[in-house]
Amino acid sequence: MRKIVVASGNKGKISEISEILKDLPLEIIPMSDLWNPVPDIEENGTTFFDNARIKADYVFNRSGLWALADDSGLEVDSLGGEPGVYSARYAGVQGDNEANNLLLLKKLNGIPHHLRTARFRCVMVLKTGESDYITSEGTCDGYIGFEQKGRMGFGYDPLFTPVQETLTFAELSSEKKNQISHRGKALTHLCRKLHEFDL
Repeated sequence: MRKIVVASGNKGKISEISEILKDLPLEIIPMSDLWNPVPDIEENGTTFFDNARIKADYVFNRSGLWALADDSGLEVDSLGGEPGVYSARYAGVQGDNEANNLLLLKKLNGIPHHLRTARFRCVMVLKTGESDYITSEGTCDGYIGFEQKGRMGFGYDPLFTPVQETLTFAELSSEKKNQISHRGKALTHLCRKLHEFDL
């Protein structure tokens, strides 16, 4: 069974990836199985792809195992694409979901529903060799709400309602979310490419 290290310390993200890839002959390994504490990889790229590649390179070069990394974030149209690559540290502290959500609501104060369009974007990079990468991308369009709703998911999920849904990502079951989410779509594309490999 092929071992793949997920270049993330985010338990929610690792859980989503493991669930979506469960039908492939893969052993999904979190970084915490290799390093304690989990290293803080500096994401200083200017695009989602740059940051995903930086993380995949870091893990592959130190473990020798296939390394899967993603960089994803929220792009809000009325804010010119913010928070984008800075989604996880929008309010200044990496991974402070509550502060990030409150800042987003503050910046959108007074903006009507029809102008609160946004999308989640996910770029996946799987490093399989010294200079070999498999990449995929997925997006999910929706709207930013006026208050946080739901306890599932993570990040901006309590504020994001996908198009053609009435519930936020944080209110949807994990199965439903994985079917329509940006990460789910990116992983589905990645799965198709992985079928070409002898796993």
